[in-house]
Amino acid sequence: MKIACVGIAVQDRIYYIEKMFSQSGKYVSHHYKEVGGGPAATAAVTIAKLGGKVDFIGRVGDDFTGKSLLSELETYGVNTKTTKIYKNAKSSQSAIFVDNMGERLICNYPSPDLLENTKWLNSIDFSQYNIILCDVRWHKGTLYCLKKAQELNITTVLDADITPQSIISLVKLADFAVFSEPGLLKMSKYKNIDTALDYANNICKGNVYVTLGEKGCNWLENNQIKHHNGFKVQVIDTTGAGDVFHGAFAFALANGYSSDKLVEFASAVAALKCEAPGGREGIPNLEQVNIFLESKNNNLLK
Repeated sequence: MKIACVGIAVQDRIYYIEKMFSQSGKYVSHHYKEVGGGPAATAAVTIAKLGGKVDFIGRVGDDFTGKSLLSELETYGVNTKTTKIYKNAKSSQSAIFVDNMGERLICNYPSPDLLENTKWLNSIDFSQYNIILCDVRWHKGTLYCLKKAQELNITTVLDADITPQSIISLVKLADFAVFSEPGLLKMSKYKNIDTALDYANNICKGNVYVTLGEKGCNWLENNQIKHHNGFKVQVIDTTGAGDVFHGAFAFALANGYSSDKLVEFASAVAALKCEAPGGREGIPNLEQVNIFLESKNNNLLK
């Protein structure tokens, strides 16, 4: 089993504050943390920590930040040989503010030095992958990889989050489009989640899901709305929870989990992540997930 995660890697600079800003002014952070982030990159870390074999396909600069991002991914067991390094280029980064309730505000700087060009992807043998997971932050790269996966009959998972561009062309190609709530509402222009999910289902060639934070996850199965409640945990930091959900979802899919177990498993992994600061520190291994699910009176996932 081998998975590719396609998209962005970002350096997260996380500032922990008492409560979220309500107006302009000067504020003091009581803690600071600097870690790698980005939807596809964090999903790749999740897969590696769960025991999966995973490649990160994305772009970084040759600056200190880029080297740090790749080094961290490799430390977790993610293969970065499929990552494009641009010379004399700055890498992408984000400023993240996390309050005492674990909620966060993100300001991302996508480096213009990381070109949209996809020609270098031709050198990658995509036939080696069982699952290809893509985020929507590198639109052209994701479009290329979704089309390539379709040619090779490889199952795809789309992390359908909010982005300035329309993601409809990407959703049309995905086997599993897993939306964030803001991403789904923005694309559909509906305010009702179930109506928006039905709209997405008419676009997507495969299956549609929407994550709802602590409220859980909804998805359509046989034209019926299904729901899984979120797990209750002691929340420290929700940064990266959605990215972790997508990585765990792809891992479970690659390992043949049923539709109900896909969501249950991914929800458990994302919930456990929220019990530690940063986007990756709290990501559990497979044994920890199974123990957690057993404690919730669920069957052990196989």
